[in-house]
Amino acid sequence: MKFLKTGFAPIALISALIMFQGCKAKKLPQKPAEPVAASTPPPTAPKPAPKPPVVQAETPAPVQNTDYNFSNIQFEFDSSVLKTAAYPELDKMAAAMKMSPSKTFDLNGYASIEGTPEHNMVLSQDRANSVKTYLVNSGVSSASIITKGFGTADPIGDNTTEDGRVLNRRVEIRIQQ
Repeated sequence: MKFLKTGFAPIALISALIMFQGCKAKKLPQKPAEPVAASTPPPTAPKPAPKPPVVQAETPAPVQNTDYNFSNIQFEFDSSVLKTAAYPELDKMAAAMKMSPSKTFDLNGYASIEGTPEHNMVLSQDRANSVKTYLVNSGVSSASIITKGFGTADPIGDNTTEDGRVLNRRVEIRIQQ
């Protein structure tokens, strides 16, 4: 406290004010603007009338033929859970279906011969619904997809062999006529 009373505080305050004044931006005098000579613009020739734009007949964009030949989506025994190996094929399906929003698609589910007919009918419907869920989550309109379960009807493989039964555990996609 004694230090402040001895006169150091006023000296510090004055020094701070001097430094503050020195930090202010200095204004430079502006140069006077040079007078602009009044001149008349050179005479210009009249501009020719613009030509009417040439209207070309618009050619319609080429229609892209959508390939609806997809591999069947296969499932494990007694399961409606999609295999991760089916995802690339389902992604191709979704892209093609989104390009044709006015078309309606049938997802037909099937099962192999093991199990009761009632169980296989429910399983085949669940498989078709599983594919529909994936496609809808990929951006396809659910209104354009109809699912059907066919149970063990219309086998594409021999149900007496394991390889044939694997082929029959599937979902097929078809364009509705």
